[in-house]
Amino acid sequence: MYLPHETWPDLGEYTAEESLAVVPLGSTEQHGPHLPEGTDYMIARELARAATERTGHLCTPPVTVGVSPHHRQFHGTMWVDAPVFRDYVESLSRNLTYHGIDRIVYVNAHGGNVSHLREVGRRLHSDEVAFACEWMWNESIPELIEEVFETPGPHGGPKETAMIMHIARELVREDRLEEARSGGITAMEEAEASVAGARVFYDAADINDNGVLGDQTDATPEIGERLFEAATDGLVTLLEWLDAQPFDELMPEPHVEPRPDSGR
Repeated sequence: MYLPHETWPDLGEYTAEESLAVVPLGSTEQHGPHLPEGTDYMIARELARAATERTGHLCTPPVTVGVSPHHRQFHGTMWVDAPVFRDYVESLSRNLTYHGIDRIVYVNAHGGNVSHLREVGRRLHSDEVAFACEWMWNESIPELIEEVFETPGPHGGPKETAMIMHIARELVREDRLEEARSGGITAMEEAEASVAGARVFYDAADINDNGVLGDQTDATPEIGERLFEAATDGLVTLLEWLDAQPFDELMPEPHVEPRPDSGR
């Protein structure tokens, strides 16, 4: 059920029976010379739509710009500052709770958003208004990714390339896959990223020239379909589990006895 395509009476019928919403989030940022800048939000959007079509849950429009200043040296990268992103997502989430939603899954496809989405979830949980959790597609299928790719890479690598080949192949510059590999690095171990345990870089441009990591030439649409279907299965499992939980059991545990206010 895609919110922008529904009427308000139909949405009222949904919230009369259901209280779960899915919010896809990603970024608009460089993904090397071969992938579109909308890679992350497109992956999140398509996974969220596919899973909610199977479960019947509500899917909101995607949040297309995230926390991406670490890619700012590359043309076209867009970002918002982390506090702005957190406040925006929290405000959007509280808007959903006004309409009767009390559990939210953030379908996320951008690593730079992770800690901030978890912080928003913590705020909502502490206020006992909603249970919101962050779900990252590649973290749901690590064994499959390890099986199909020798060097998956954390950004612009074969896993993201294969996913975009599956959902929007016309946007992949397949004639640039070898250029992407040769101009980037295939694994983080090749980058001078840490010294004595300290991370010594802040931006993608600090460690390579074209902004990508991994061997993109390993990607195929067929592998992308496998990744997409497996990740969708995982998301469906999460949605069905969360929908079945009593709301009270999702809320914070009470303070241990004696409670701070017990003597008042």
